[in-house]
Amino acid sequence: MTTNLLGLDAQGLERHFADLGEKAFRARQVLRWIHQQGEGDFARMSDLAKSLRAGLATHARIEAPAVVGDHTAPDGTRKWLLKVDDANAVEAVFIPETRRGTLCVSSQAGCVLDCAFCSTGKQGFNRNLSTAEIIGQLWLAQRALTDGRGPFVAGQPHTATRPVTNVVLMGMGEPLLNLDNVIPALRLMLDDNAYGLSRRRVTVSTSGVVPGMDRLRDECPVALAVSLHAPDDALRDQLVPVNRKYPIRQLLAACNRYLERAPRDFVTFEYVMLDGVNDADLHARTLSAIAREVRCKFNLIPFNAFPNSGFSCSPPERMRRFAEILQRAGLTVTTRKTRGEGIDAACGQLAGAVTDRTRRSGRIPPIVEHRA
Repeated sequence: MTTNLLGLDAQGLERHFADLGEKAFRARQVLRWIHQQGEGDFARMSDLAKSLRAGLATHARIEAPAVVGDHTAPDGTRKWLLKVDDANAVEAVFIPETRRGTLCVSSQAGCVLDCAFCSTGKQGFNRNLSTAEIIGQLWLAQRALTDGRGPFVAGQPHTATRPVTNVVLMGMGEPLLNLDNVIPALRLMLDDNAYGLSRRRVTVSTSGVVPGMDRLRDECPVALAVSLHAPDDALRDQLVPVNRKYPIRQLLAACNRYLERAPRDFVTFEYVMLDGVNDADLHARTLSAIAREVRCKFNLIPFNAFPNSGFSCSPPERMRRFAEILQRAGLTVTTRKTRGEGIDAACGQLAGAVTDRTRRSGRIPPIVEHRA
């Protein structure tokens, strides 16, 4: 059984080379070859001894998920469908902008949380992704986007050789229910011998899994986004079922604990705008009260329709009015621009073309951490 080096962070690689009787600096060399050069062939790692390259070829491998779909929207958004095993595929999305390029990464195949407005949740939960499958999305994107133009320069603005400057774990799945694999992937994203991203440029999004927030704070704090979507427990119980286990009061307390070590001095509250559901003036005023308890900014997200969702997006004027109420309360508010909608790559649309495997009985599914 060979070891997939793509899934080992610096400490894991050091242990691997120590087991081979090699010095620790070999781990740094191989990290740079794999993650900065995008190299997948040990034979081309020219600063390693030939005997070491031959040995690695026999007991190790560099294996990312297989690309089975690659689509680019007119606005430049690019979505990859990635096969992780014979039964499961996940999606990663690259969003280019003038000064940055953001990669949206998946952490699970499917999702257990079954949020009412999200198409990914309709396929149910299949399994956690491994560290190699998570970081492999970034590895593949860098290779595809540089198109053989050489290694990227860590820490530089978005360019042809530095396409991905920001990573958001906002794709398929709930990252905080897969921290055993997510945390090593985050460490690779931050490692100067790998992708060299700052903690401020890596964002983990959660629906509010409080124990996971505390663990992430302790082990690898990065920027945090919380999918709030409702200003009170009664409505949030319906839209985001995990709220029944970790209600808003507990969630806000966890946000404040997280901010003690966070690289940013605020939490981003994500709020999908659902016509006639959560977009009234009263909802906005209630959110303003929540904001007095946590340093935060709000990101309003136009709902992206998918078949049989039962929801529609708030009209532009209603969204403008909602944002205005929050702004008058002194809050920072952005409205997300919809990107990649034509290729089902917009927020909430990943894995949209699936059969609904959920049974919305109003009962929260069991939430447990599936350890690798």
